[in-house]
Amino acid sequence: MNAQYLWWKNQFLNMVASIIFYTSIPVPYLERLEFANVSRYATLIGIIIGGILGLFDIVANFLGMSVLTRSALTIAIWIAITGGLHLDGAMDTADGLAVMDKERRLEVMSDSATGAFGAMAAIVIVLLKTLALTEIQQNRWLILMAACAWGRWGQMLAIQRYDYLKPTGKGAFHKQAIRSYADVLPSALLLISLSCVKLVFSQFNQNNLLIAISMTIVGITIAFLTGTWFNHKLGGHTGDTYGAVVEWTEALFICAMTML
Repeated sequence: MNAQYLWWKNQFLNMVASIIFYTSIPVPYLERLEFANVSRYATLIGIIIGGILGLFDIVANFLGMSVLTRSALTIAIWIAITGGLHLDGAMDTADGLAVMDKERRLEVMSDSATGAFGAMAAIVIVLLKTLALTEIQQNRWLILMAACAWGRWGQMLAIQRYDYLKPTGKGAFHKQAIRSYADVLPSALLLISLSCVKLVFSQFNQNNLLIAISMTIVGITIAFLTGTWFNHKLGGHTGDTYGAVVEWTEALFICAMTML
C-alpha cells in the first residue's frame, strides 16, 4: 500500500511540475518538485489545455457568441494558457531557418529579438488556427483537445527520434526523459482513445467511425512529418524547434479537420 501511495504521489507531483513548466495556469508551487520528466506528461497537458479551450467554446456558443469571435477568443486564450511558450519557439525557429548560413542558424535562434520571419510565422499560425477553427461547426471541443494533444505528442516524438543540437540548451534535459518508443507509445494509445470518444459516448455510425480514424491518421502523420521536416532543415532539434513542432502540428491538424 505504501509503495502504491508513493507511486501516485510521484505522478501527482510530476503533473504539477508539468503544468507549471508548460502553462501559465496558476497552481500552488510544491516543494521538492522535479522537472526532469515533464516532457513525458506533455500529451496529458495538451488534453487539459484543449479541455479548457473546449469548455470556453461551449459556454461562448451557449451565450450566443458568433463563431468567428469565439474562435478568435479561443486562440487568444490558447496563447495565454501556454504563455506563448511554443509560439515563441516557432518564431525563433522561423528566424533561424531564414538565415542562409547554416552555421549561424542556432545563433540566430538563440537571439531573444524577434525578426521579420518570426513575426510572419506567428501571424500565419494564428490566422490558420482561427480561420480553420471557424470553418468547423461540430465537435469543436474534441478537435481542440486532439490538436493540443497531438501537437505535444509530436514534440515527444521529436525528442525521442532526433539529436539535440545544443547540449547546454534549456531543452536538453528532455532527451534524458524520453529515450525510446516505449516512452512515446502510451501517449499515442491515449490519443487513439481520445479519437474514439465519439464512438463510445455517441451513436456508433459510419460518420463517427470516419472521424475517429481520420483524427488518428492525421494526428500521427502531421506530428511525424513536422518533426522530420525541422530535423531535415537543421540536422536535429532544439527547444525552439520543439515549440515549432507543437504549433505547426496544432495548426495543420485543425486545417486538416476542416475537410471532415
